[in-house]
Amino acid sequence: MSSPQQDLLTEQFKALLKEERYGSQTAIVDELKAQGFTNISQSKVSRMLSKYGAVRTRNAKQEMVYCLPSELSVPSARSPVSQLVLEVEHNESMVIIRTSPGAAQLIARLLDSVGRKEGVLGTIAGDDTIFIAPVKVSQIDFTLQKVRELFARV
Repeated sequence: MSSPQQDLLTEQFKALLKEERYGSQTAIVDELKAQGFTNISQSKVSRMLSKYGAVRTRNAKQEMVYCLPSELSVPSARSPVSQLVLEVEHNESMVIIRTSPGAAQLIARLLDSVGRKEGVLGTIAGDDTIFIAPVKVSQIDFTLQKVRELFARV
């Protein structure tokens, strides 16, 4: 159960990340301390960043900052793999999967294990995007269908 002070800290922490101007955990700690949260530490900020799924990305000024992806739900260890997959589409030559931040490698490894029988020749994964080369480009709709069946909610 959380306390009113903890709820206020969480609310303020999320508000800071929405500003997209804090590039280090130290900067977040300093700002929270300036706002009266005296029991805040770098390790606590680190845990909160992980808990709320914060990622480092470039803001409008091209600075690397922490932010909370608003459209993404935060996966937990108990989340089904299908919850990590946000979108599956193709462009007539490759199938592209968008995932929660950090999930692409896991999903790509799973796809590589199902392989050719599902129409997957191979994968390339970044942080949140996977490119799938189909066994046959002429049968890309089959590959797309099989991938969507693997992750039934997309």
